[in-house]
Amino acid sequence: MEHEVGVGPWPGGREAWPTGAHLDPELLAHGDRRNVADRYRYWRVKAIVTDLDTRRHPLHVAIENWGRDFNIGSVVRTANAFNVARVHIIGRRRWNRRGAMVTDRYLHVQHWEDIASFARWCTEAGLPLIGIDNVPGSVPIEGRALPAACVLLFGEESAGLSAEAQQASESVLHISQFGSTRSINAGAAAAIAMHAWVAQHAATSGP
Repeated sequence: MEHEVGVGPWPGGREAWPTGAHLDPELLAHGDRRNVADRYRYWRVKAIVTDLDTRRHPLHVAIENWGRDFNIGSVVRTANAFNVARVHIIGRRRWNRRGAMVTDRYLHVQHWEDIASFARWCTEAGLPLIGIDNVPGSVPIEGRALPAACVLLFGEESAGLSAEAQQASESVLHISQFGSTRSINAGAAAAIAMHAWVAQHAATSGP
């Protein structure tokens, strides 16, 4: 038997519906099959975003998007899981959202034309810009103290961080590897780096 995601219509019919502006009548009537945490079942998207905003982490995530990187959606999905403050897309405005599994609806996503304008914003916001890439001169992320409020900057899958991004970064960290491949998938690298921050600064939570 195939496992069903989510929940069906609220049992007992319309007369039994709970009340509250955060609840979506359509979901109560037809069921909520979205990939959301159980505490958000039947909630409107806007209500979920408002609630998440009350407890977002001071971690920002930035992604260079000069070509057609299909990993951006995966990075956005992970950023949603860790409830980051904001996701920044640098370069091309359009990006493949399929891998995000609509999680971008619950995040604040901001676009930047280039690295220079984004780096200026980071400076004005007092957010250290930390690049993640295994380039010469980078240091291991393992055991590295990460600032509580900062930006983790990721490059494209094939090219990695651009030269401009490396120069703008306060430091560049890499994830230690021990096999034959030169690099790991960009989406996987972003997840590892974000979790490294979480392990240092975020309180544990249930499933």
